[in-house]
Amino acid sequence: MTSSWNSSEKTLITHARTGAAKFLGYEITVLHNDRKVTRGRRSANGVVSLRVPESVIKTKKAPYLSRGKPERRPHLINEDDHTIVNTYGAEWRGIVQYYLLAGNVHRLYRLLWVMETSLLKTLANKHRSSVSTMARKYAATVNTPHGLRKCFEARIERSGRKPLVARFGGIPLRRQKDTAISDRVLVPGVVRHKELVTRLLADRCELCKGTDGISVHHVRQLADLDRPGQPQPEWAQLMARRRRKTLVVCRECHNAIHSGQPAPRLTQ
Repeated sequence: MTSSWNSSEKTLITHARTGAAKFLGYEITVLHNDRKVTRGRRSANGVVSLRVPESVIKTKKAPYLSRGKPERRPHLINEDDHTIVNTYGAEWRGIVQYYLLAGNVHRLYRLLWVMETSLLKTLANKHRSSVSTMARKYAATVNTPHGLRKCFEARIERSGRKPLVARFGGIPLRRQKDTAISDRVLVPGVVRHKELVTRLLADRCELCKGTDGISVHHVRQLADLDRPGQPQPEWAQLMARRRRKTLVVCRECHNAIHSGQPAPRLTQ
């Protein structure tokens, strides 16, 4: 009976100079360059190097591509701008911070372009605008240890407090030779309310601004709001304009919607 320890599928011996061993998402190689001389000595030969594998770039790009091109992410379109930018930013930071030990971390610029284009297309689709307009609207710069870097920001201003800032990009793709592991005590995260919950907490009708008997009116799909040859009531026009299948209304407006009677006029 052959021992499982001798199985070639479980034991892989790789020549680190001519090949690359894969471990924890990295490629591990040994450098060899007779032309790189520092202080009269060959400084590269025999040095262990970490690299970002080509397969990682391909895998990480896949969620942002459609038919080989960067595409919008439909499941984020109904979120607010801060949430969209924050989602892309968190995904990008997680990838970059993991691979900053790699000598070829600059390879992630290819992934950055794909994610950036997907972000702008998602925002453009949400606002029915163009990618270039979104790029100008959310463009910002951030100060880093390696100088200013371009990024995209979405802000939520708050009275008496610092604004909430979501950021995508702005991380220098420079190799970090040293790293420190800091085992922090995890604390429960703050659960962010969904947009509908936030609108309900405002306790105000989105049609007449009343506060009596607040509830939510639903439609099955946005296509139900557009009936050719029939004029749309104001509540349907508002939902279609906002691209929402829900509308927070008071008791009077809700009854008027279901009875087919004109709802109170929109309050400016």
